[in-house]
Amino acid sequence: MCSTDNCPRRTFAEPFAQLTAPYARFTTRLGHVLERVGLALAGRAGARLTAQLGFQVGRMTLLRRVMALPDPQPSTPRVLGVDDFATRRGQTYSTVLTCGETHRLVDVLPTRDSGPLAAWLATHPGVEIICRDRAGAYAEGARLGAPTAIQVADRFHLWQGIGRAVETCVAAHRECLNGPTPPTRADVGASTNDPVRGGPDLDGRRAQRKKAAHALVHKLLAQGHPRRAIARHLGWGLNTVLRYARAATWQDTLRENRPRPSRLDPYKPYLERRYAAGCTNVTRLHRELVIENAPVTYQMVRAYIADLRAVPPQAPPPPPTVRRVTGWLTRHPATLSEDERAALKDVLARCPELDSAAEHVRGFGEILTHRLGSAPRSPPGSTPSTPANCPASPTSPSTCSETATR
Repeated sequence: MCSTDNCPRRTFAEPFAQLTAPYARFTTRLGHVLERVGLALAGRAGARLTAQLGFQVGRMTLLRRVMALPDPQPSTPRVLGVDDFATRRGQTYSTVLTCGETHRLVDVLPTRDSGPLAAWLATHPGVEIICRDRAGAYAEGARLGAPTAIQVADRFHLWQGIGRAVETCVAAHRECLNGPTPPTRADVGASTNDPVRGGPDLDGRRAQRKKAAHALVHKLLAQGHPRRAIARHLGWGLNTVLRYARAATWQDTLRENRPRPSRLDPYKPYLERRYAAGCTNVTRLHRELVIENAPVTYQMVRAYIADLRAVPPQAPPPPPTVRRVTGWLTRHPATLSEDERAALKDVLARCPELDSAAEHVRGFGEILTHRLGSAPRSPPGSTPSTPANCPASPTSPSTCSETATR
């Protein structure tokens, strides 16, 4: 006790900084142990471990110790990843910054404009490479905040861009897909469930509604109305108006019907082979599948065999859809089945533009897969393709490769 009357501190105690902290119920050493246990096992599992170690504490004590730890201060990464994410899809977007070498989160910016990114880069010097998508705001922010940094496009957005470009190119040459394509097992199964599912209906009521809606949206756009005002005036969603506005023709707004998955799907090729071999007895076919532990019922087999019987013997398979051909062109050739390779070869033989696009995609895929700094050399005697060979594609693979290696 202090004997001075005007002393503001009446009680004095010897501090033990290395042993414990003021108002702490644990020693400093025990506190560090609890923090490590909490970080490794969290609440309940950590509490069970501490009971075995002889200093039993509750799960909330461990969680409080973990939450009281200061956030780690990440250093400025040499390779910075920049991308946007939606906190509320369609309305609110932010920017996430990650380390391209450790793949750890660095910071989150409130918007996806160029200003916050430029300010962050200005206050965090040392970024040498900025890996971003192809948004103009990020390009401007990186140029203002880190003018000496190298800007590259990440592989995900490059593949996403080439996929959209290929789909646009295939859709522009939709008529080339309607030729005599060799039938595949997937085509046979699709034709038995819905013979008209291969392409959208161009004469039904739904097609007429879409045709009228497409004409109305483009008429209002020609009058100078903004797209948001059109959405409010018509009472439609903004995404709906944007879909009609971006479509060059009303046929581009039609979506193809897709079948629902079934437990019988893996066994349909087997049933088709047995049916083609002359076995049409549903009971026998169902018994054969049950012996193989197939999770199918008698009714499922009977319905599928009935569909096979309803199909004419020489019924031509439906043409491949735009999405399916896009998948054939953008997937690795080693992942394609023999039927898919044959169908793709037949499509490319009928359409020189798609054949040129396929050559672009192969070269672009080789650049990304092997991380080449330039396009691979063409074999002797071959003519290198040019972006002009595929006029319907807004972004050619060669242009993407220049962005990727810039």
